[in-house]
Amino acid sequence: MKKLLFIGYNFSPELTGIGKYSGEMMHWLAEKGHDCTVLTSYPYYPYWKIQEPYRKNRFWFKKEVINYKSEGKLTVVRCPMYVPNNPSGLKRIILDTTFSVSAFLVIIPLLFCKSFNKIITVAPSFQFGLLGVLYKKIKGAKHIHHVQDMQIEAAQDLGMIKSPKLLKALYGIEKYIYNNTDTISSISDGMIDKIEQKANKPISFFPNWTETNTFYPIKNRKDYKKNWGFKSSDFIVLYSGAIGEKQGLDAILTSAKNLVAHQDLQFIICGTGPYKEVLKEKAKSMNLNNVHFMPLQPKDKFNIFLNIADIHLVIQKEKASDLVMPSKLTTILSVGGLALITANPKSTLHRVVSKHNMGILVAPENQEALDTGILIGLGELDNQDIKNAARAYAEQYLAIDTIMDNFNQKITA
Repeated sequence: MKKLLFIGYNFSPELTGIGKYSGEMMHWLAEKGHDCTVLTSYPYYPYWKIQEPYRKNRFWFKKEVINYKSEGKLTVVRCPMYVPNNPSGLKRIILDTTFSVSAFLVIIPLLFCKSFNKIITVAPSFQFGLLGVLYKKIKGAKHIHHVQDMQIEAAQDLGMIKSPKLLKALYGIEKYIYNNTDTISSISDGMIDKIEQKANKPISFFPNWTETNTFYPIKNRKDYKKNWGFKSSDFIVLYSGAIGEKQGLDAILTSAKNLVAHQDLQFIICGTGPYKEVLKEKAKSMNLNNVHFMPLQPKDKFNIFLNIADIHLVIQKEKASDLVMPSKLTTILSVGGLALITANPKSTLHRVVSKHNMGILVAPENQEALDTGILIGLGELDNQDIKNAARAYAEQYLAIDTIMDNFNQKITA
């Protein structure tokens, strides 16, 4: 058994994004018998507001303890932080900084307790790595810095941070973290290549996973469409995930308008995020009766919900397509879904999908290509070969136990 300290503001019970993976990772490790302490915030993503029943405590620290039959233990310390309703570049920096200060206040008394064997920090935010380096230098623990999203590059490419001096300072802090970290890991080959160029050291591959026992293909999936108000003959194009600016989701509305002549073609945008209300207003002004907005679905219904889709959209802007490995894709593959993916031909995502023939690939930020891809999915009989390949890839490479067993070996080494 190891004493593990985790730092990251996204955690359970967040159902999507980084919080989903961080929560599953630490619960898995605790179930294996490790003594795990988590410094995190109150759940806010992707709603960008603290969720119930945590709202009344959001200005205070709160401790939660779970004991496992394996004698493992999970102690979760929730730290207050600023959460903006409409996140911008500056507001996200303030969010990251307020959590770092709160977590630092918790770390101070931990410096006088028995040392943790390993400390795990997750980016974003990249600056949490500073807390890992601090604890490592004082207490001698091994520091693992896991990069889920190349935050600075994404903010720069999307125009969220434009100041050259600020960008230089942020890259300098990131370089210091890389130089003083024992292990750096990331989720895709493309991200690993970019991090290695900056860190000048080998980067470990630690991909996101999926729960293949929870998410799987179901028979007679068309019969379940009526549960959400659709006809069994409807052809459903689904986007499910965070609704933010970097996804480029305006293209879905344009496709819905361009393909309105296909009367059975229905579009679903499921999820929440700071850009959702903007999209809803645009859809209303465009008189789009074939676009339906839905909230995040509960986990016990999510497998069936994903199975009703005939096409799953994985859309990213061109500049972000090799910096971020879309986490939603792992679950789509697990249910054997037909994924329509926007990706640069030179990107890791494009290479992997093409190699295993597990999706339809189109150029990013190309409306004609997106419309054509939807028609390809609509026109084919069943695309069963692609669906079978998607499920096979998930079972072979993305099962949570396979990935976490490998990570656990590194933790216990």
